Amino acid sequence: VPSPMCALPSSCAQRPPACTRTSKNSCDLLTSRASGSCSNDIGRLLGANLKILRNIILQVKFTKVWSKTSKSLIAYESGRIYFDNYRCCYSSLLPEPEQLYELPKAPKTEKIEDALLCQCPLDKVLPNPSDQKSCLLVLTAHNWLYRLSADTGKTLERIYLSSHFKFRSLGWDSSQETLYVKSIQSKQTTLERQAGVNNNILMHVAVFQVFPLELVGMLEINKKVFGKTAVDVLLSQGVLAVSHSSKHVKLYSFEYIVNKFRIEELALGQQCEMKGIVGEAPYGIPVNIHIHECPPVLFEMSYFENGVQIGGHPWHYIYTPNHKRHRGTHHICSITDGALAKNGIQDMKCDSLEADWIFFHPDDSGRIVHKYQLICIVKAEHRCTEGWFVIGGSSSSQAPQVIVTSSGRAVKRRFQLLDDDPAQQTFRMVKYEDELDLLAVVDITQTEDEGQAHLRLHDNKTGLLMKRVPLKEPWDVTYSHEVYFDRDTIIHTVQEKNNSFCCHVYKMKRRPPDEP
Repeated sequence: VPSPMCALPSSCAQRPPACTRTSKNSCDLLTSRASGSCSNDIGRLLGANLKILRNIILQVKFTKVWSKTSKSLIAYESGRIYFDNYRCCYSSLLPEPEQLYELPKAPKTEKIEDALLCQCPLDKVLPNPSDQKSCLLVLTAHNWLYRLSADTGKTLERIYLSSHFKFRSLGWDSSQETLYVKSIQSKQTTLERQAGVNNNILMHVAVFQVFPLELVGMLEINKKVFGKTAVDVLLSQGVLAVSHSSKHVKLYSFEYIVNKFRIEELALGQQCEMKGIVGEAPYGIPVNIHIHECPPVLFEMSYFENGVQIGGHPWHYIYTPNHKRHRGTHHICSITDGALAKNGIQDMKCDSLEADWIFFHPDDSGRIVHKYQLICIVKAEHRCTEGWFVIGGSSSSQAPQVIVTSSGRAVKRRFQLLDDDPAQQTFRMVKYEDELDLLAVVDITQTEDEGQAHLRLHDNKTGLLMKRVPLKEPWDVTYSHEVYFDRDTIIHTVQEKNNSFCCHVYKMKRRPPDEP
């Protein structure tokens, strides 16, 4: 609302602020946009466009437009489908997917181990034009980190990591800002075992900032510092998490570690005395963060299974206490003092072959998604979990225990169905489409000898079922499946019986002119 001391031009004074327009009708939104009644704010204009797209998607049909098989896992992210271990890339943004590029074949010793897609930054201008575009970071089996153009596959930059440690995986510390490369776990060699020498190094971690790609440092995780039972580490949101074989996790500030234990700052391409050039073969990246004493522990927790999750507003954590009597339950506690939230024990009391799962809703609303037979969404707030909504399916608890045959004879059911029994509707996965503010839920219904899958689209705020899209491919629960819903595209990747993989793409169906 303008200040009384500020006068607006007449053309602006007649236009209502974008935030006051509450109409959800696509025609009204398009008319407003055409007449110039939309805000000049890019974010609000994009929001209005996405609202129009959401209304259209909920009204039209989806049809399968494309399929392709692969001998290895298929990956998808942000409009790009990756085949043959990231060697071949297709764009899914067009009416039918089209190939963007195909990398030359490489020997097994140089195969791609892992990859991360980096989206171009919008909040700053970088000196190198190639840094301003999206890229794919790939880690190879011979310890090279390549930065490839996301559209052409052209090599933009390459970094040699080490000739001493074998690196295997990539991960985000802070999405699109800081990433880490993790080595495999160090094992005691035969010579060390014969000499009675203990190898206390668990693994090595290299940390980089992106856009532009800059080295933060290389650190080693030593069991003498973090404990003999340490088995794995990861970085997330500036926190170094160390997992222990005793089902215990400890969190440390990575900023504190860098400030206290980094002995020198290194830059890629820097000459390091007489040893070599940082990031080039055969020197690679030396360890420049030496942790010689245990940093202060920010948080620690013992758990029974599935680890510990942290999220919500204010901060909460979800875990299963380390005792058999708590199996199948999830406790939600305040991270400030560990107090259990009111109604903070989530127990679906389901009998199933597969464990249920629970996670913080990715929309940063502080809500929690808990699934097995039902999908229950609650909110953790001020030490209280409030019921939000439940997405229901058929439940075994509602199944009749006495069945009447066609001849009229009553037969009592001797065994209760499992909650994930193929004979009833079950939920397999939940995804959040943030731009359309929809929850995508896959439900499976058994029909004769095969499962029939549907993608259900629910309103994210109310849980109301808005649309149900059938997937044409049979759903065999013995093989892995993955479903992605991205704006106007549905992608279903399937592992098939001959150990191959197939990708099926669905698009919005354009209604023929003569169709009512």
